Amino acid sequence: MDYIFNKKMETLKRQSIGDLQLKRLKKTVKNVYENVPFYKKKFDELKIKPDDIKTLEDVNKLPFTTKNDLRDNAPFGFLTTPLENFCELHASSGTTGIPITVCYTHNDIDVWSEVMARCLSMSGLTKKDVFQNPIPYGTFTGAFGFHYGAQRIGALVIPSGQGQSERQIKLMKYYGTTFISGVASYATRLSQVAEELGIDLKDLEVKNGLFGAEMFTKGLKNRIMDSWKIDVHDIYGLTEMCGPGVSTDCDQHNGLHLWEDHFLLECLDPKTLEPVDLEEEGEIVLTTLTKEGMPILRYRTRDIARIFDQRICECGRTHVKHSTIKGRSDDMLIIRGTNIYPGQIESVLMKYSEIGSNWRMIINTEKQVDQLSIEVESKLPLSQMESMVLEEKLRNDIKSIIVFNPKILILQPKSIIQEGLKAKRVIDNRKKE
Repeated sequence: MDYIFNKKMETLKRQSIGDLQLKRLKKTVKNVYENVPFYKKKFDELKIKPDDIKTLEDVNKLPFTTKNDLRDNAPFGFLTTPLENFCELHASSGTTGIPITVCYTHNDIDVWSEVMARCLSMSGLTKKDVFQNPIPYGTFTGAFGFHYGAQRIGALVIPSGQGQSERQIKLMKYYGTTFISGVASYATRLSQVAEELGIDLKDLEVKNGLFGAEMFTKGLKNRIMDSWKIDVHDIYGLTEMCGPGVSTDCDQHNGLHLWEDHFLLECLDPKTLEPVDLEEEGEIVLTTLTKEGMPILRYRTRDIARIFDQRICECGRTHVKHSTIKGRSDDMLIIRGTNIYPGQIESVLMKYSEIGSNWRMIINTEKQVDQLSIEVESKLPLSQMESMVLEEKLRNDIKSIIVFNPKILILQPKSIIQEGLKAKRVIDNRKKE
């Protein structure tokens, strides 16, 4: 059943959404111009003032913000108010050495709780549920976003944290967990652990799950639904906006509703930075409309998706819908002149019931020619002959997408060690010029 947490706001008429967005955009622009030196300088360079924003279309007059801009002004250069007015800090993993830091006022936490409650309600969470949150509690935004949203709804929260997979399954059984969250690849890992423990997932009380934080193809989604026998929803978000909570798919499962009263959405050509047509792939660009302490204008997410023309959904919500994230513009790989997204590879792999959910692509250069190897675990141990037959099927299917022949290697279950929260799908060993 599709629950609506805030019916008034989630079913606003399109005109009302636009009016609210414009009012909030003007307020945000004024706030950053007066209080964030980075934006004041950008506005002056572009010879614009806050009063120049008179319509929503005027957003294209505003400067873009990139991850590097945030890093160059880290950790507190984008704040609009003194540090004493903030109550919480989160940060990205900082894989390049400098984490993206975001700070929250009490009002920002309240807004984050609201959008997360909407997402969780859309996925079926109610105050009657026992909600287990197997995400690391720390500077990573994920766990706290889910935690705050579930509390806002009134569900009983089990803050189980990351790892200790056997314990996670035992907690589900002991407490009667009905709803789980987390990273999609970890959900598949937990299903394997349950099988190893001799616990049939159908015997657990889990009925729903909401997953995100990494690429989440339809094939992997179906894989989780089949193994857990639950309804699965996809959530989108990013540290720079608030964390998780920007959008989620409803029970129609045909796109993710993005909360337009809190985020202004653009879909642009990543090269020309001009708007693409509806249903055409482009880069998601977001402007925060209600962030008080650290608003961000036209943030280039690098995430590639499509905006759907359908505005009013059968679920009753009126907020715009976008497709699942195809990949990141900066994650697109060019191999032998062919543009390849890891999601394209996963979509093929997940069609095969013999294949497990853990895989990776490895790129090397041999005799000045790029070579692509794809390693994937089998769900159950296979004989050498069975592996060879399956490898040939996968090679032909993947070749139909990427044109050239990849090398396929079927590995035994548990051969690929996963380190960290998110699965590492790409290992590019080519020498960078």
